[in-house]
Amino acid sequence: MPISPNFTSVLSKEWEINFTQCTPNGYLKYTDLCNLLQLTAAAHSEVGGISFANMQEFNQAWVLSRMRVEVSALPKWQDVVTVKTWINSLENSRSVRALEMYVNDKKIVGSETFWAVFNTQARRPEPLALPYEHFELFPEKRATAEGFSKINVNPEKESVFEKIVYLSDLDIVNHANNVKYLEWCLDHVDPKKILSQKIASFEMNFMKELSLNDAVIIHESETETDSTFSITKEDKNCFALQLNWK
Repeated sequence: MPISPNFTSVLSKEWEINFTQCTPNGYLKYTDLCNLLQLTAAAHSEVGGISFANMQEFNQAWVLSRMRVEVSALPKWQDVVTVKTWINSLENSRSVRALEMYVNDKKIVGSETFWAVFNTQARRPEPLALPYEHFELFPEKRATAEGFSKINVNPEKESVFEKIVYLSDLDIVNHANNVKYLEWCLDHVDPKKILSQKIASFEMNFMKELSLNDAVIIHESETETDSTFSITKEDKNCFALQLNWK
């Protein structure tokens, strides 16, 4: 698709929270929060002419490399949320995108995301083949209080689960969808902490893609202030998640 006549460098999109997106207490799941943020990013790339469909003409796609999410509150069933997004930086094969979620004009979520252009045939990063100069960049307009940090995976981590990557875990790029990694890890968190919204922020680092039938191990290490998960394949780290507790 060409650049939309309605294109703007800052996009706002409304979403209504439906019951399939909620935990039993009626509040939005953290996984579906990430899905809404990424769907908004995708909507912005579509009106800006750099969507998945546009990029597939060159066998390219955006893939998520890092994501930080700061949460002051979660929306609940039937809330209408507004998600705003803009680009902090975009050069060659890399882009940093900011996102914010609002309910009744009150900001409840801020997120910083790092994306790479990925050749879906060669399975490696490469420069974006499409023009993007029409996007105004906002390097000083940050959505989070803190930027990306290094996730330290404790070598004394405990193995908590073994997993096979199934077809239901894959997305249109033919690898495990990034939200699936988060889902696998959150399934091993005390449900009381999830339901009482004890997560102040979380950060994810995607290191290696996972494919159909890959066998992985999920590991966890804990402190009083955070829990760190890692996912390994053949003893190599593919993913790291740090949950910071309130």
